[in-house]
Amino acid sequence: MLSTLRCSQNSSAAFFIGWARAMGISMNRWEPENGLEALKTGLLDADVYGPSAPLLAGLPNERPPLDPQAGIVPPTAHGIKIMSMGLMADQGTPLIWRGPMVQTALYQMLRDVVWGTEDDKLDVLVIDLPPGTGDVQLTLTQNTQLAGAVIVTTPQDIATLDARKGLAMFRKVNIPVFGVIENMATHICSNCGHEEAIFGEGGAERIVQDFDVPLLGRLPLDARIREQTDSGKPTVVAEPDSTIAQAYREAAWRIGAAQAAERVDHSAKFGSIVVEEAK
Repeated sequence: MLSTLRCSQNSSAAFFIGWARAMGISMNRWEPENGLEALKTGLLDADVYGPSAPLLAGLPNERPPLDPQAGIVPPTAHGIKIMSMGLMADQGTPLIWRGPMVQTALYQMLRDVVWGTEDDKLDVLVIDLPPGTGDVQLTLTQNTQLAGAVIVTTPQDIATLDARKGLAMFRKVNIPVFGVIENMATHICSNCGHEEAIFGEGGAERIVQDFDVPLLGRLPLDARIREQTDSGKPTVVAEPDSTIAQAYREAAWRIGAAQAAERVDHSAKFGSIVVEEAK
């Protein structure tokens, strides 16, 4: 729960999604949130330099309105509230910023966005991170209270190397790691349906064994995912009854189960207890 931020006052949980360096991860980012159908969900795209959430959500030209009393009002796509630097700047404009400016932008998207109200509270705020362990990750981990992290990687060693570093970073800053999702686990041929592990096999399995965390799901590389997300309709929306959509839902359910299994410290809600000797 982001208890020190504006959205925390209206959110009962917040997931922290750490995305490993892997081609195609951004295409699949939108799907797990759509698998949390029973929850009121928000998505914060924290990839300041390469924001793509507006395109994935079908909001490429959207500009969020400003409520003078409350703050920035995030647009909604497929029932999910979304905030991204892609909604604040033109798509073709690069953000050539140093660390302090990135930190300021993240604070604004967390504190100054109307993620919820007393009558319309978020259940989950998903924060999508860029690859690495740099300014964005440190800013969020040091200044927010987060429920946990999910690591996403493709199977090959060059991707799992970064995933391992990200997982180790979350543990160093005492953020629970809910588990690992393996993206592009197998390629599904659009002509014959044959499955092939073109990026190798076992990368995510080795991570979960070495770090003793759950494997939350294995997602396929399928042309339909690319086509649907490019058009602003993620697979869970475009083909809700497909096997691909079911894979995303199962990953989302496992994330929720992992979060529910984590111990929550409620000590801050109670006053100090002082024991005095009887006079």
